[in-house]
Amino acid sequence: MAALDEAMECRAFFSNELHQSTAPFSHLVRVGDLGFVSGIIGQNRDDGALVSADVTAQCEAMLDNVDALLGEVGLELKHLVRTVLYLTDYADFGALNTVYGRRLSVPYPARTTVQVAGLPLGAAVQVDAVVAFP
Repeated sequence: MAALDEAMECRAFFSNELHQSTAPFSHLVRVGDLGFVSGIIGQNRDDGALVSADVTAQCEAMLDNVDALLGEVGLELKHLVRTVLYLTDYADFGALNTVYGRRLSVPYPARTTVQVAGLPLGAAVQVDAVVAFP
């Protein structure tokens, strides 16, 4: 039973590199060899504001923020195994794909993209993810 208990250990991580929210959540939770990344937007790390109204700039900053978070736990974007992308306007799908395709590499993570009614701070795009620890 001890091995099962160790495998089920849950470790929460709140990044010092990202904007410090007062909401009750962890940026990343690790269970075994998997990490679950909370929703990340294109937010300025210093003041918490969106980096821009432009969806491409938000996509870049969103992935910069994910990359910074993963770097704190010794991972990179290549360790992403699944992403869920949320768009407030599916017309931005092309811009998202351009940034995503340039920033991530083959083999791409499994991915779902959905349109939603709204996102924090009025963001145009948000990502949550699953990572695999080597």
